[in-house]
Amino acid sequence: MAGSKLVLEGRVSITSFILGLGFVIIPLIVTLGAHIEWVFDYLTGIRGKIAIAFYLALANGFLLLIYKGPLYQVAVRACFLGFTFGCGLLISFGQTTWTHFGWYMSSLSFFHYSEYLVTAVINPRSLSLDSFLLNHSMEYTVAAVFSWVEFTVEKLLIPDLKQLCWLSLVGLLMVMFGECLRKSAMLTAGSNFNHIVQNEKSQSHVLVTSGVYSCCRHPSYVGWFCWSVGTQVMLCNPVCVLAYALASWRFFRERIEEEEITLIHFFGEEYLEYKRKVRSGLPFIVGIRVAS
Repeated sequence: MAGSKLVLEGRVSITSFILGLGFVIIPLIVTLGAHIEWVFDYLTGIRGKIAIAFYLALANGFLLLIYKGPLYQVAVRACFLGFTFGCGLLISFGQTTWTHFGWYMSSLSFFHYSEYLVTAVINPRSLSLDSFLLNHSMEYTVAAVFSWVEFTVEKLLIPDLKQLCWLSLVGLLMVMFGECLRKSAMLTAGSNFNHIVQNEKSQSHVLVTSGVYSCCRHPSYVGWFCWSVGTQVMLCNPVCVLAYALASWRFFRERIEEEEITLIHFFGEEYLEYKRKVRSGLPFIVGIRVAS
């Protein structure tokens, strides 16, 4: 685990995330006691949109003033994710047919921000802008955009499909479970966790088999898989539920095999013994096969 003092980039990200979230918090505090719909209607109207644009411009100017270079790059990303999280909350609590998309927006932005923040806590040496996972891959971006398109098209053509509250709630529970499992895995692994599969073993690298790792060998991947599919269940996107499940399963199958080759190289018989006792955690994925 990292030391008790959060690195500068982590502190900057927290400040900036809250700053981005402020566009929702401020009007709610100002109208304390008022109905949430008043705030929602105001911010989605012409004056509200002007106020939001002004707030974001002011926030960006503030960040430019106090942070330079790499720190500004961290700050502007965290601020954007805080803003998106706030938008999701506002939509979630407003009386609108887009409620479940609001859940999705908050879940998506929190996932990406928490990836950075937890990395800043457990392994600051590996911390970079890539730790936000915003530029994970072209395939990831295309999949996200496709899910937005599917939700919008089906909402226009089959509006009742997007109002299956029980199904969206199941998706929300999947997202929460996946998020908690992944972050538990990251915190348990501590400095051993890295977003990039390592090819060289560091002196501090140890095999983690306790906590959530005693239940499955790859809890961070299981958590991400559950979170990913859960976002589409939440949106009631039947096409993307299937597509995300298949694409994620294939990605993690290849990733697990690649990682386990490295782990066998690092830890030898110690990892093989652990592998024999504990399942991978993902259905029909056994990992790299080793001849007895």
